[in-house]
Amino acid sequence: MSIFDEELKRKGTYSVKWDMMKDVFGTDDLLPMWVADMDFLPPDAVLNSMKKRLNEPPFGYTFVPPETARIISSWLKKRHDWQTNAAWYMYSPGVVPSIATAVRALTEKGDQVLTMTPAYPPFFSMVEQNERELVLTQLIEKNNRYEIDWDDFAEKLKQAKMFLLCSPHNPSGRIWSEDELKRISDLCKKEDVYLISDEIHSDLVYRHAKHVPAAKAADNAPHIVTFVAPSKTFNLAGMQASAIIAPDEEVRKKLQEDQGKQGFFTLSTFGITAMEAAYSEGEEWLEQLIDYLEGNLEIVRKGIDKIDGLYLMEPDSTYLLWIDAREKGLSEDEMKEALYQKAKLGVDTGEKYGKGGEGFIRMNIASPRAMVEEGMERLNKAFE
Repeated sequence: MSIFDEELKRKGTYSVKWDMMKDVFGTDDLLPMWVADMDFLPPDAVLNSMKKRLNEPPFGYTFVPPETARIISSWLKKRHDWQTNAAWYMYSPGVVPSIATAVRALTEKGDQVLTMTPAYPPFFSMVEQNERELVLTQLIEKNNRYEIDWDDFAEKLKQAKMFLLCSPHNPSGRIWSEDELKRISDLCKKEDVYLISDEIHSDLVYRHAKHVPAAKAADNAPHIVTFVAPSKTFNLAGMQASAIIAPDEEVRKKLQEDQGKQGFFTLSTFGITAMEAAYSEGEEWLEQLIDYLEGNLEIVRKGIDKIDGLYLMEPDSTYLLWIDAREKGLSEDEMKEALYQKAKLGVDTGEKYGKGGEGFIRMNIASPRAMVEEGMERLNKAFE
């Protein structure tokens, strides 16, 4: 039995995934396979480090020590062969707040910010809520895989001040190649556009693929800012701890100024503790997790093969799967009725991911195998 087979009791723990279904779906009797956290315990090393710190009160103001940057830098070098400098590191409660910080710090109200669609919804909201103009370039489907529309991308980049990249891509799990990333960076540099790379899913890579950090592909060019976090990798989203990596000193100053205006100056005591333990001692756990997710992915592949009109966009990474249900010809409301009322399955429908997402389903498979098997039974029921 795998450590990931344990079924945790998460209801009543203020879990967004389990306790907010009524608010999100209108009913709370669903099998939750939506928001991006895992139904797995984090590594023992993380739990033990937090217990140790809990036994060392009090819990006053805690600064992020230099060692934290060295630990993350060592992880990135080992996992992704990306050499970073400890001086490049800043911190944030999460990647979404970091996106907002970058938008405010590096652009002006009314400036155009470009991103690809379909995309993780905060890529839209953090631009619009900060009074910038959101501009979209739609990914092209080729052989059941997303490709960049280079002509459209290059044209829209000419008027933009910033490009938001999701790498690996959420919702499809697509990993961009080193050549693609270099081309993106070169085009951004040519047009004097900041390249903001959200790499929160970069450690959750399937065995056939390899993630390349955008900054590494571009030799740590000064116009690139990268966001990483242990939250998706080690199931630590509730710790509210992430890192911003900016090689350019002037860029860091602008980001720090915006954080200062927010009153942000440090992470929580337990966020620091958990992040350090995860990146320094969590690798063996992660290797086991990837193997387990590979098994869950195979269950989904076989299940979808038996459902007429459904197709899986094969992922390179992440535990979030992008399922094409367009052949079913259902409207968004009909899709929700089938999934939420008929099948009692809590998954995301694709419309919220923007243009090109209509008719798709995003399913989270980071759950015990029995739950994934039940999820596939419910997905089949939805489309019977």
